[in-house]
Amino acid sequence: MGRTLTYPKKVSNTANRYKHRGQMGSFEFPSASIDEPLDCYLHGYVSSRIMNLARNCSDGEGLPICVATSKVDGLILSLTPNSHSYNYRSAILHGYATLVTDEEEKLWAMKLITNSVLADRWDHSRVPPDRAEMQSTVILKVKIVDGSGKIRDGGVSDERKDSGNEQVTSSVWTGVVPVWETFGTPIPSGDSKVAEVPEYINSYIASKNSQNRALAEDAVKVKLPAEEQH
Repeated sequence: MGRTLTYPKKVSNTANRYKHRGQMGSFEFPSASIDEPLDCYLHGYVSSRIMNLARNCSDGEGLPICVATSKVDGLILSLTPNSHSYNYRSAILHGYATLVTDEEEKLWAMKLITNSVLADRWDHSRVPPDRAEMQSTVILKVKIVDGSGKIRDGGVSDERKDSGNEQVTSSVWTGVVPVWETFGTPIPSGDSKVAEVPEYINSYIASKNSQNRALAEDAVKVKLPAEEQH
């Protein structure tokens, strides 16, 4: 079922500078993709502060909440410290959180969250959770009402007073240092009786390392928008 992802333009989700810079899922529509409206699921211990706030919230819509995330993709090293920057991706979501009480949806969300740590991990672990684990874990479902994203990619952008100064350009190295997250070689626990690292883990590591590196290096190749070209 196709749906359009749109959020009303508000002060809370409008970027005032460089406006081009701008775990989700849907239990009701499991096949929904990232470009469709999705809910944000959060998990925590039953007595944690945010879970208690959501549980005791008297607002019919739920607990007002803000979820923020960011990822650095590169260090922008310019001629002058004032022009240094980062390549990055960031997003902020605003919504209302309510406790998931339906057991089927709760299990679905727990699987979604587990597999966001490492793909297919849920089906390769001891599941389903037992009654004590279900009671001690709370899932919050955040209905998103608005959001904004900011991305900075591209290369160095220096002012003409510096880029046109031969003395400066001849003595200062400029460029981008790509930054990406790398997953290392798995180290077994002392209690593990499984000798070989499963293929689904090795495949995930190889895939993520390749993807993360490509994202960081490709970001450097993006042409800067006009407002950032000096």
